[in-house]
Amino acid sequence: MKTASLAVGWLHTTVGRKVIMAVTGLFLITFLVVHLAGNLLLLRNDGGAAFNAYAEFMSTNPLIRILEIALFAGFIIHIYQGLYFIFRERRGRPKGYALNDAKANTSLFSRTMRLSALVILVFLIVHLKHFFVEHRLLGSPMSMYELCKLAFENPYYSAFYVVSMVLLAFHLAHGFYSGFQTLGLIVNRRVEQIVRWGAAVFAFLVPLGFAIIPIYFLIKTL
Repeated sequence: MKTASLAVGWLHTTVGRKVIMAVTGLFLITFLVVHLAGNLLLLRNDGGAAFNAYAEFMSTNPLIRILEIALFAGFIIHIYQGLYFIFRERRGRPKGYALNDAKANTSLFSRTMRLSALVILVFLIVHLKHFFVEHRLLGSPMSMYELCKLAFENPYYSAFYVVSMVLLAFHLAHGFYSGFQTLGLIVNRRVEQIVRWGAAVFAFLVPLGFAIIPIYFLIKTL
């Protein structure tokens, strides 16, 4: 009982909260890879057959449904911890410093973490409403492929999607490295270089993969 109490107490410390942010962040990163692999089926010239089969599997497989709950919990916890640190910093420094040159000791990606997080949150809400809610909860008569096609043929939605992926790239570029650093996995200079390069490659390729999809559908409408 005492051990459990100590563990709960540790989770509410600054270190504990940062570890939670790192673990949930890296968990969500793995989800992005799986999600991208499925979404790329939209690019197959088969009238959406492969993507619809994938969507059907994801919505009916019991194991996937359990993982969806874990994924949703991961998002909520990650967002909550992020908001905690933002509000804590504002309470501790309400007026800011008289002189603060952020560019001198931080990267562009770290300086835009709040902005990228906000855009990603808005994107997630819009994305879930348009696809998950419409298809899974409201039972839209359209197939998932048809919903995606209709959305991506809208230039405004596609532009919002691509901009969101740019901000996702910024978020990943910092978050990927920061997660490994927080968990103490960067044990030497060589590992640090590998993680930095891995973060850069991941942050470029994954958002690019997502962004290609709406661009593909827009080009097909020309």
